[in-house]
Amino acid sequence: MNHIDEQRGYAEPLLNAYLSADEQEDQRNKNLLTQIVFGTLRMRGYLDWIIRHYYRGPFDKMDISAKNILRAALFQIIFMDRLPPYAIVNESVGLIPPRKQNQKALVNGLLRNVLRTKEHIPWPDRINNPSLHIAVCHSHPLWLVEKWITLLGEEETLQRCASHNIIPPAAVRVNSLKISRQDMITEMKQAGWNIEGSLYSPDSIHILHAETPIKNTTWFKDGKIQFQDDGSQLVTHFLQPQPGEKILDLCAGTGGKTTHMAALMGNKGCIIAVDNQKKKLDSLQEMARRLGITCIKTICQDGKANLPCQPDFFDAILVDVPCTGLGTLRRNPEIKWHLDHAEIPKIVLLQKELLENAAGYLRRGGRLVYSTCTILPEENDDQITSFLTRHRNFHQDKYIHHIPSSCLDEKGFMKTTPHQHNMDAFFAARLTKID
Repeated sequence: MNHIDEQRGYAEPLLNAYLSADEQEDQRNKNLLTQIVFGTLRMRGYLDWIIRHYYRGPFDKMDISAKNILRAALFQIIFMDRLPPYAIVNESVGLIPPRKQNQKALVNGLLRNVLRTKEHIPWPDRINNPSLHIAVCHSHPLWLVEKWITLLGEEETLQRCASHNIIPPAAVRVNSLKISRQDMITEMKQAGWNIEGSLYSPDSIHILHAETPIKNTTWFKDGKIQFQDDGSQLVTHFLQPQPGEKILDLCAGTGGKTTHMAALMGNKGCIIAVDNQKKKLDSLQEMARRLGITCIKTICQDGKANLPCQPDFFDAILVDVPCTGLGTLRRNPEIKWHLDHAEIPKIVLLQKELLENAAGYLRRGGRLVYSTCTILPEENDDQITSFLTRHRNFHQDKYIHHIPSSCLDEKGFMKTTPHQHNMDAFFAARLTKID
């Protein structure tokens, strides 16, 4: 957690690297560590309120290691029952290095004070201060809660923030190039797994209980399944890639949507996957090999720069732009603590430039999907409105019949949310070039 704070890192890859390094460790202990790390990140605002109440010094100047040890200990004390409180206190004190004796006293004393008097902690009142109440009790930055209340209203903001702290289902996409979803469901159930098919994506399975880590299964290793949230899968379906088409994926990343498009195309046609990070494209190529996909070509370059192809070349384009990521807080809770509201205008400008560049490579009559995993209008609706004002030769496709109607708003935009659909929050708009 220190690395996550100091380097603005992401919990999942750090945990995966740490846990995979010790194959002998009991899986139950690995699960416990994962629960503590993600739970502490989700509930940080709530936990920090408690620490601030008991700590007599300036909270912002507290030693980062002591702060994270306190957060993890309080999460276990308040939200878990795996260990007795006294054991959690002792283990937490033991994590402080010998050279920091003063920090040992701080951790020991604060935790024992919490155990004695936690029933008397004053919490923000929703009636008198709804923004602070939601920010603290549902653990989100105050500036973000205030922004959402202005945009969405108090009740919707509360529901969204509460939903971000619920552990999401493990969603996997069935690779239709190798097996049907129904056959995959049958195999998993016969192996004793507790699963269910998604109500929204025809390719998705939710794993409610796994007998072994999913990445260790032959299903994953043989390329029958791939991790991918339902909302991400619906973005690909929104584009409707067809066999034989030439498709551009301008911000391909590690290739979740890219390989899904290839599967929907029956591995027939050509997908040009562009990203400015070679490491991500290497992961994409490895995923494609595992899934049995051969129709993807990668280009490592800035998505705003000229591509090595002619204008009006592609039948369909996916512009899955970098964004604030606020739709993925269930899976990436660290984002809400990393994001600075001053960064948003820079992100919005980058999105605009990527969309502008992509549009020039779409043929007449072709389809373009612009997508994000955030809920901020300046990254979503406003981008499309602005683009259409500048480009009269594009129009928005508002009547999309192959996506569940509950995932479409009155403007024809695809919008998913955790509390309504039990998936990450994604936005997508589909445009057609008419001239």
